[in-house]
Amino acid sequence: MSDPAAGVRLSYVLTLSCPNQPGIVAAISQALFELGGDIAGAQQFDERESRIFFMRVVFSVPAGGVERAVLEQALAALAARFDMEWSLRASLLPTRTVIMVSRFDHCLVDLLYRWRIGELAIAPVAIIANHPRETYAHIDLDGIPFHYLPVTAATKAAQEARMAEIVRETGAELVVLARYMQILSDSMSARLAGRCINIHHSFLPGFKGARPYHQAFARGVKLIGATAHFVTPDLDEGPIIEQDVERITHADTPDDLIRKGRDIERRVLARAVRYFTECRVIPNGRKTIVFNP
Repeated sequence: MSDPAAGVRLSYVLTLSCPNQPGIVAAISQALFELGGDIAGAQQFDERESRIFFMRVVFSVPAGGVERAVLEQALAALAARFDMEWSLRASLLPTRTVIMVSRFDHCLVDLLYRWRIGELAIAPVAIIANHPRETYAHIDLDGIPFHYLPVTAATKAAQEARMAEIVRETGAELVVLARYMQILSDSMSARLAGRCINIHHSFLPGFKGARPYHQAFARGVKLIGATAHFVTPDLDEGPIIEQDVERITHADTPDDLIRKGRDIERRVLARAVRYFTECRVIPNGRKTIVFNP
């Protein structure tokens, strides 16, 4: 009787960074080969200024043949040898995600749609909003737990403590600020370092403050854009993950800019979230390395 597991393989994504030196790729390839690994794809980049080497490897091993602990042990030995920072993730495992939103819901709706059709490998575990549930009555939240946490100067610390609890209780690996119009405190930003993505309504650096599209209109800009970046204590200065732009002409009104801007925000945020879930983003100081498809 044949074994139904025969021929089945488990797929993983390995990302790493370390000081560049000869032999890194060879050592990784040899280690995976010795464990029965089959490399399906590999991307690498040597940043010459810092002499840091970055790599993303997609590989598979026979199901039941190699325990994850054995993989991690082999990678830990390589890490010690090359002074390497690394991460290993099962390819088919969806990313547990908390989505935070304010009144503008276009990015929330877009993320949920892409999740439902299987375009984004996320598992929404909570939605946090600073507006009540009725604000989003027209949206099918599909049973995702909804948390109404209004923020004022007096309640900010307590509400952020509750946000941190939700992230911890749900095991969230990613927090997405889907046009969440509240500034996270320095402590909250630091707590979520490397796993909190914000969508900014400008092609950074750009027009800051209130009514950014009106500011852009007043200056007669010919391009508007949006920027997805990691959240850091430095407001809107976090490492950039993805950006896009749209052409503007003299005939466009502020309302036209808002309409086009929302479309850019949706697609830029979706791409940034997808890159994160596919382990394509590796932090690099104030920048990121993004291995695009």
